[in-house]
Amino acid sequence: MDEKVWDRLLRRIEDGLVVPVLGSQVLTSADGVDSLQAQIAQYLLELYDIEPGKYTLTPSRELNDVVIQIKQQQGADFQDLYADIHDAIKHLTTGSNAIIPEPIQQIAAISSFNLFVTLTPDEQLARCLQKRCAVNEIIYSPYLPTSEGSDLPKDWQSHHGEAQLLYLFGKSRAGPMFAIHDEDLLEYMHNIIARGSHVPVKFLDELQQRSLLLIGCNFPEWLSRFFLRLTKQGRLLDTQRKKEWLIDNNPVNKDLVYFLESYSKGTKVISDISPKTFVSELYQRWQARNNESEKTPSLRIEHVPHGTMFFISYCRGTDYACAVKLGESLQSQGVASNEIWFDEHSIAPGNDLRNHILEGNQSCRYFVPIISKAADALDEKYFRREWHEAIERGKGIQGRTFIFPIIVDEDFKLEEYQCIPLEFKQLLIGHAPIGEPNEQTRAALINLVRKERLKRA
Repeated sequence: MDEKVWDRLLRRIEDGLVVPVLGSQVLTSADGVDSLQAQIAQYLLELYDIEPGKYTLTPSRELNDVVIQIKQQQGADFQDLYADIHDAIKHLTTGSNAIIPEPIQQIAAISSFNLFVTLTPDEQLARCLQKRCAVNEIIYSPYLPTSEGSDLPKDWQSHHGEAQLLYLFGKSRAGPMFAIHDEDLLEYMHNIIARGSHVPVKFLDELQQRSLLLIGCNFPEWLSRFFLRLTKQGRLLDTQRKKEWLIDNNPVNKDLVYFLESYSKGTKVISDISPKTFVSELYQRWQARNNESEKTPSLRIEHVPHGTMFFISYCRGTDYACAVKLGESLQSQGVASNEIWFDEHSIAPGNDLRNHILEGNQSCRYFVPIISKAADALDEKYFRREWHEAIERGKGIQGRTFIFPIIVDEDFKLEEYQCIPLEFKQLLIGHAPIGEPNEQTRAALINLVRKERLKRA
């Protein structure tokens, strides 16, 4: 790819017009040798006591090959294989020794992307995205229980600080609700074309209107044609504004290349660099254009950490010391430092403050606005925007505490505060003089922490 092509691609990405579609070739070990698919295949061979060298496995197609061999040679029930593969995925992608592939981390860090498609059933991409924003996981499978079907929200573009992630071939579970072999892929595509059960129509409509980055998808030749047609509003021959970039580790099938050159001029095949190399360069170029390396030093953390329990919202000019004291009090109650978020340093005007506000509001479990007479006297500060965003999110939360306002003045009368939102006054309001919670407020915070711990257990 020359500089002009990179520039056009990055401009489209920054305008929100490109959706990354990530396939199995992106999930490789640090040395780029072993793919997750190959590791799962090896896991199954050992589980079923099959000699590893007994069969020749097709690169990037190892899982399909092993599933067929186990079925044919041992007559294994396909139902059991889904559970076995689910266990393998958990074993290989979680735990202290698991390392999420660098390309997944880099793609997730590109905040210009807000729609994602994964073709693999693991949740590594979701975990990376959760480090910078909330994630709405849309799981498509014709075999999901009726109550579990989902699609892109109509107002998804107003869900600031939230990424939309589609699992196109299901998400790993102990049952047959994700694709593990080619016949599964055929059924998933047939169900979509026939507009059968749980088809994410709204998400597919968005894919038809946006350009696609097909990274390491490793589709069978027939599936490539169907997928490209599925994600276009008209025929491949029709001239459209959208484009596709097909980045594949293996030599692309000659018949497919000829087909695309003849009928889909908007699809560019890139096979001279690996998906890993492509993602690395894309990430570095995007960082350079968006000055990401310059933003990080001015913040306590680059993004709201995954698992944030408390988002402390305060006016830095008046209540910074109280916010620090409250954070220390929460830590003394067993809340980890990475479960508490607030911006510790002033944020330079050039930084994307709004994105950080939205990340905090959309990612936290509890929103804690600090109220003081000094802050109340200020009529135009960014903390009020944080409060507004929290109130909007709270409208969609029922049955649990989300906003827990805390007054930090030593003495107060609620009616004397002129700028406290009405929505806050209708809630239980805590009291933490100079940031140190009183007995009642401490008990309420401990109860919130206990509920969260039980939920996560």
